[in-house]
Amino acid sequence: MSMGLSSDTSSCDSPAALDWKFSQVFGDKLPGEDVQDIDMISAIEFDKNGSHLAVGDRGGRVVIFESKGGKDDLLEVTSRNDLERLDSGASKHPRFQYKTEFQSHEPEFDYLKSIEIEEKINKVKWCATPNGSLFILSTNDKTIKLWKVKDDVKRAKEMDISQPVSSENSLLAEKSFINGQNQYFANGHSLQWTEKMENGVSSYNGGNSKIACLEDATPARCRRVYAHAHDFNVNSISVNSDCETFLSGDDLRINLWNLEVSNQCFNIIDMKPANMEDLLEVITAAEFHPSHCNLLAYSSSRGFIRLVDMRQSALCDHNARILKDEESHGPKSFFTEIIASITDLKFANDGRHILSRDYMNLKLWDMNMDARPVATFRIHENLRPKLCDLYNNDAIFDKFECCLAKDCLNFATGSYSNLLRIFSCGSGSEEGVTIEASKSPNRKTHVQTTSRPRRSSLSNLARGFYRQGHDNHSAGSNEFSYDFNSKLLHMAWHPTTNLIACAAGNSLLMYYA
Repeated sequence: MSMGLSSDTSSCDSPAALDWKFSQVFGDKLPGEDVQDIDMISAIEFDKNGSHLAVGDRGGRVVIFESKGGKDDLLEVTSRNDLERLDSGASKHPRFQYKTEFQSHEPEFDYLKSIEIEEKINKVKWCATPNGSLFILSTNDKTIKLWKVKDDVKRAKEMDISQPVSSENSLLAEKSFINGQNQYFANGHSLQWTEKMENGVSSYNGGNSKIACLEDATPARCRRVYAHAHDFNVNSISVNSDCETFLSGDDLRINLWNLEVSNQCFNIIDMKPANMEDLLEVITAAEFHPSHCNLLAYSSSRGFIRLVDMRQSALCDHNARILKDEESHGPKSFFTEIIASITDLKFANDGRHILSRDYMNLKLWDMNMDARPVATFRIHENLRPKLCDLYNNDAIFDKFECCLAKDCLNFATGSYSNLLRIFSCGSGSEEGVTIEASKSPNRKTHVQTTSRPRRSSLSNLARGFYRQGHDNHSAGSNEFSYDFNSKLLHMAWHPTTNLIACAAGNSLLMYYA
């Protein structure tokens, strides 16, 4: 269960430094080309084995990419040096190619509340299936849909009928097809006669008659629609490890669904007070435990992470274990609660640790320690004096996501100017690699050494008095000017190898190590 981390960052084993390189880009815009808002990427998710990648955008579309596999990769190897590197056993990173896309959601209008419902895809999640079929959940602000993505596109093929058919049966069969009543089967195929009928009746006296087996042309089919269960905007969906249920969360409630039942759900967490004026916090993210189907975690706008065991009670909001950073709670400023709000959380594969992201920090938590995180990584500490400006332009409410590697020792998140921040658990230090998410990235290594474990209060942090051990102003932290219109919000780490997919505007970029 343990990954070598204890309650203090000084006990973290320093992994070997990863050398990150650019791999691929999809949707790279041309110079001077304007990017439409509907083309902006809003969700990214790898499937369980990393062979497929789903990307949702603001236009309600879901685009599926698939791994090329070893054969296609070998075709690209042309030089002798590349072949020698493969012979030496050097690891190869997966490369992806476009597979298909489909329109998941359309813009709607709620006539009861007189509000428009955007088609923007908030989250996409893959569903594990025993037969290897591709099922994916997608959601906008109100409606969740289950889609079956066709794995293989089959061409129409003709089948010979070897056995003669009686005239009575043939007439009945013809009549059903003449009337346009095509028979559809569970596998999505339909049968159509290919020969032309003469005088309204065709003969079936030999093996010359043929049937064409045609595949449905649609790339994906909607199997379930889970609607009318959320009064507030959906911010989370998570598939349970039992492969039968999933949760959906909005600002005040979390519901439990069965994948096979779309007209009924169970409310397991309800934070809505009797009087909305008494509202203290809202739910910001929720996720199931990777291996225990009875456990889930959800975060709040106050910076708390609550661990819930669904076996304790039907309504789980009053029986939760709270993880909070007690060291960071002191005298508060106007921006304290805003920047403390957790925007994303992810369970580690070991099931013991949780990675969370708030506006300023990336934190690693141990489920057995609820007093403070085991590690804290500063993302853009130099923006702290500018919180007032960030509040005025609403940038302080940006929701950055986070992800972590399979080994649970490397973590990634985003920042402004399309910067990708990658951290490793180091010995009492915050070591990070900063990569500009573009086709020609500028890689910068930020090393902020600390001679002692970090201890600070929010009062000092809010006033900008906190310094990382030594005064490292030479790194250019105050000299760098951020582009707040370019922000790296969405990303995902490949489940089996060190490959990160991230979204910069309408472009999907991948980096490997």
